Amino acid sequence: MLDDTLLSQLKAYLERVTQPFALVASLDASDNAAQMRTLLEQIASLSDKISVRFDGTDARRPSFALERASGAAQHLRFAAIPLGHEFTSLVLALLWTGGHPPKVEPETIEAIRQLDGDYRFEVYMSLSCHNCPDVVQALSLMAVLNPRVQTVVIDGALYQDEVEARQIMAVPTVYLNGELFGSGRMDAAEIVAKLDSGAAQRDAAKLMAREPYDVLIVGGGPAGAAAAVYAARKGIRVGLAAERFGGQVNDTLAIENYISVLETDGPKFATALDAHVRQYGVDLLNQQRAETLIPAEHDGGLITVGFASGGRLQARSVILATGARWRTINVPGEAEYRNKGVAYCPHCDGPLFKGKRVSVIGGGNSGVEAAIDLAGVVAHVTLLEFAPELRADAVLVSKLRSLPNVTIHTNAQTTEITGEGGKVNGLTYTDRTSGQSRHLPLEGVFVQIGLVPNTEWLKGVVELSKFGEIVVDAKGQTSVPGVLAAGDATTVPYKQIVIAAGDGAKAALGAFDYLIRTPMPQPTEAVAA
Repeated sequence: MLDDTLLSQLKAYLERVTQPFALVASLDASDNAAQMRTLLEQIASLSDKISVRFDGTDARRPSFALERASGAAQHLRFAAIPLGHEFTSLVLALLWTGGHPPKVEPETIEAIRQLDGDYRFEVYMSLSCHNCPDVVQALSLMAVLNPRVQTVVIDGALYQDEVEARQIMAVPTVYLNGELFGSGRMDAAEIVAKLDSGAAQRDAAKLMAREPYDVLIVGGGPAGAAAAVYAARKGIRVGLAAERFGGQVNDTLAIENYISVLETDGPKFATALDAHVRQYGVDLLNQQRAETLIPAEHDGGLITVGFASGGRLQARSVILATGARWRTINVPGEAEYRNKGVAYCPHCDGPLFKGKRVSVIGGGNSGVEAAIDLAGVVAHVTLLEFAPELRADAVLVSKLRSLPNVTIHTNAQTTEITGEGGKVNGLTYTDRTSGQSRHLPLEGVFVQIGLVPNTEWLKGVVELSKFGEIVVDAKGQTSVPGVLAAGDATTVPYKQIVIAAGDGAKAALGAFDYLIRTPMPQPTEAVAA
């Protein structure tokens, strides 16, 4: 299963295991079970603290559990052969079970241990999904730390009968005690917050207790991270509040055009951003969704940002780097069948549509790349583009047209996504040339029509363009003194990672320039909740 290079790397990691444990497999006579046996035997051969048994009695076959030799309760099972994107999840599960401490915020670890209740999680993932590892690792960690948490990691491709029965058409999808809990990327802190009803109140109190910053950055993508590093290097007090650190980079598969980095992927790049920001002692506040911005003129010389938790932060200057999100087509059926056939990530969800018919909406680079990717997995791809011609690069269009299982319709306006029995069964579009309405029977629709800036909460406060982008000048300054902006949320053209990073650095320098030219505000009472 594992080649010599991976075996050597895994052996080095497993030297950190300090507590013995067993891998207990429940197998059948399938080829997948044989592969799982080989994998587990290889792992056990690399450490004298790991043993393997094949006397498991679990109903899901093949699967394996990690059981501590000490007898301490732990309920973590993989109904999967966790390779591909999930190999790191397997390595971490082995290390945590073997006593190696997780690199997670102490507050999050304590919150997991304090959970009061019985939680049985089932997380469905695919080995090609780059969004899944965060969820798998979070729920694995919870099972390791809290004996009342049970986690089963299920490969949707391996257990197609369950996927069909539960009509799962997007990964990761999480069930809690048999009921749908959530879908999409989540980390441990987010999951705990959903389970702990008092988490928001405590979080708000922690925000209110923080002293004002010199620079507060809202957003944790490349623009926000670059702004944090550049600002912190000036020796001033810097805070960064983000709903999801890494931003949309987390959803990017391959990155091959960031100068000096030959090749990486989104999650790795986001991890590197996190490490760089932390290196400079920036006060990093994750899972914080900004909702209000109060200019300094209204609040004693300090700018105030309010968050969904009810907490507030203050700063002498603020950099808005809230990024963008996938644009929706806003037709009947899209919201109703989201994660039931309507998807936005072909890399994550494509394997769930193996052998089925799908459509891709959008003829730009992202849409054409998605269609090419899906064509290797599904039975047939129909690409719909509103404009008369595809807008993607010529080399991509040429590749797409060469594929035998792809149909292209231009001048096509999607008008409805249809479904039956709780999942997608087709798509209706209008031929803009003839005016004729047509219906395509299919099982999946992948929307790839660009981005919309995350700026709705700023309407009426800072100047926005007709597209909802924050209007900035050459220094990143907005219409509000002391408030700057950077990245995909702004009017700066060409939404690229390298441009966002440079934009963030520029905004940080602009913020510092503002600070040295602006008198210090007089101390005021703390803002009321």
